[in-house]
Amino acid sequence: MSKKIRLGILGGGGDSLIGVLHRVASFINDNYQITGAVFNPNLEDSLSFAKQIDIPTNRIYKDFDTLIEEELKLPAEERIQVCSILTPNFLHFPMAKKLLENGFHVICEKPMTTTYEEAKILQATLEKAGTIFAVTHTYTGYPMVRQMREMIKAGAIGDIQKVDAQYYQGWINPIIHEKDKRASTWRLDPEKSGISCCMGDIGVHAFNMIEYTTGMQIKSLLSDLNYLYDDNKMDIDGTALVRFNSNAKGIIRASQIATGEENGLTIKIYGNKGGLKWEQENPNYLYVMSDDKPLQVYKPGHAYNSDLSLDGTKLPPGHPEGIFDAMANIYLGVARAVRGEKYNDGEFPTMLDGVRGLNFIQSSVTSHQKGNIWIDLD
Repeated sequence: MSKKIRLGILGGGGDSLIGVLHRVASFINDNYQITGAVFNPNLEDSLSFAKQIDIPTNRIYKDFDTLIEEELKLPAEERIQVCSILTPNFLHFPMAKKLLENGFHVICEKPMTTTYEEAKILQATLEKAGTIFAVTHTYTGYPMVRQMREMIKAGAIGDIQKVDAQYYQGWINPIIHEKDKRASTWRLDPEKSGISCCMGDIGVHAFNMIEYTTGMQIKSLLSDLNYLYDDNKMDIDGTALVRFNSNAKGIIRASQIATGEENGLTIKIYGNKGGLKWEQENPNYLYVMSDDKPLQVYKPGHAYNSDLSLDGTKLPPGHPEGIFDAMANIYLGVARAVRGEKYNDGEFPTMLDGVRGLNFIQSSVTSHQKGNIWIDLD
């Protein structure tokens, strides 16, 4: 029998970017085999897509509930072990909850749920289930992000004083200015996307990157969001001032109407001994800054990097790795956890990261709605 982990997929059919990203990532380290799926709401579409990507159709199910029901009839050694949730946001919570209640491990796209209350319910469900739960904050899988985390942990830049995280995209700009287009985009529909678009979709990545790399928790924030049109109920741009559990302060800047921007996630962290800067669009470069030395550039695959960084590097120095590899590193960490192997706690974001993310999203919206006031995170 195959030693590969049996993987189920929910959503991600057709030309879905997230779908191909997860499928390729699951294959990269040879740990998973797609065993069953519900790729689309329509069974015929799911079957057609399964044939297109050349996987067996005998466990392509008509809907999520049928997948659970039929998989539980199978012996444990044949059943799906891990299920990846790649659906629109509003389906994350009910799917994740039922999967956990029935003993499945879960890999879930972010945001983990659409509300902070749902996130806390899910956390309690996981505590009872005792299974593995990962949230795909993909950028934590980049070797140079992991190197940044390890350098900060080792005190390379001293005490952190200032953090600046920016995530700028422009994809909503062609949509937002036409009423029919903005009304038909699911990310701008609170019923499907939740209470936030920009902060819920990309601002939460910047938030997670800050907490992942610094090892500090944001304690409070003050946000100012932009909706642009009165009939648009979802933020498409925003800024949040943040305070930590120390004297450190920072800023999160996120926008989906930054005209011409592609996927501009940048994080800068400044300590009293030095600074670090990383840009998602040039992920193989980690810039190390100080007052008394020339600018240094760290790159993946070299022996000077940390074990965590090197573990996430698949190619020799000078061979670019990208977002598929970053996501694959998260899948690799989950595989180790599922098998009970030793792994670094930086290998994949957990339920706690998902709960923290929803706390950030809710607090950002609340701060804005109450007149741009400081809100404490739990």
